[in-house]
Amino acid sequence: MLQLRPLADTVVGQIDVGGLTAYEDIASALAGFTVGAVVVYLVGRLLVVPTVTRVVSARNVNNPTLETATRTYTHAFVVVLSALAGVIGAGYGAVLTNSALIIAALTIVFGVAGQEVIGALISGLFLVADPDFNVGDWISWPNGEGVVEAVDFRVTRVRTLNNETITVPNTELTTNALVRPYGRERYRITERVDVAYGDDTELALLELAEVARQDDRVLEDPPPRSRIEEFGGSSIGLKAEFWVASPMDVDLVEVRSQFRRRVKGRFDEVGLTLGPPSGREVSGRLDVDLVGN
Repeated sequence: MLQLRPLADTVVGQIDVGGLTAYEDIASALAGFTVGAVVVYLVGRLLVVPTVTRVVSARNVNNPTLETATRTYTHAFVVVLSALAGVIGAGYGAVLTNSALIIAALTIVFGVAGQEVIGALISGLFLVADPDFNVGDWISWPNGEGVVEAVDFRVTRVRTLNNETITVPNTELTTNALVRPYGRERYRITERVDVAYGDDTELALLELAEVARQDDRVLEDPPPRSRIEEFGGSSIGLKAEFWVASPMDVDLVEVRSQFRRRVKGRFDEVGLTLGPPSGREVSGRLDVDLVGN
């Protein structure tokens, strides 16, 4: 038993006490970062984000875009703040006072993000600030159409007619013309119809408006209307316009299909030529020479 004590002293003497201290420092820093970040994030996520969102919503009742944007940007702010709290909790708060290091970090961040991401972020801010652009609006742009669901940092989420959610870069919406074929609570449907020059154009215009009224989903105010759009080479182009309620409450594809079917049937009944074939008059001279054997 007396021989074990020198052996224990020898083992203890071989242990690197400095190495253990280094591991303790790392563990302490990790624990401090975790506690600081988690506490600040939970407080911000459970208290700050709902409170700020509720205050903004109360002051902007008719602006759901600002509500969703406030929730998104406040949550991002809470994430950044929790990361800073974690750094301070880990004992590296002095790093945050080093202006040269902060500038270098920001330079790297903006360099990696690139102009496209920064442009999308700025475009998102413009969309949120635009009073005529709101969540729930039906919009159309060169590459699609649908109802706006949310405006995030880089993209805007849009729900299409097929009930699919697509993400559109904010820059695409701010650099292209946006069309709203509706009046906030309704959607306008336009259909092009060609008739022959020899047909009764006034009758065709009346029938187009009447066919639209036969659908219960078509609104009475404003009433369906039709007009002459252009004189083509072999036909007259007519356009029918009618309105339905919120486009996400009705099947626009089916509404258009039913309208076209009724127009075809009605035009056949009254003798109107739908989509007449183009005609060409050919004139000239043909000479044939017979060569004998």
